[in-house]
Amino acid sequence: MDNSPSPESRQATLATVVVRLPGVLVDLFPGAQRQVEVPATTVRDMVDELDKRWPGMRDRICDSRPAIRKHMNVFVEGERATLKTKLRPGVEVFVLTAISGG
Repeated sequence: MDNSPSPESRQATLATVVVRLPGVLVDLFPGAQRQVEVPATTVRDMVDELDKRWPGMRDRICDSRPAIRKHMNVFVEGERATLKTKLRPGVEVFVLTAISGG
């Protein structure tokens, strides 16, 4: 008998992180919120959880490599993050769209 936890129970045991999403991204997904708490230990876990709640959000944040898209920025504790960045319980993660100008 397999005693490993199911994906659902594994997610339930993870501590949550606070994700702050940009309005331009939230506007694309009915019911999405600017601030949401999700269970995650890495940025990749966070993106997966956001995509479960709002299918298609992963494609807006990540490209096909997969990596965070060039026009998106993810910051954890003031540092630019990658999908491999580890998240500690309760940390705030900021997902921002890049701003360019001339």
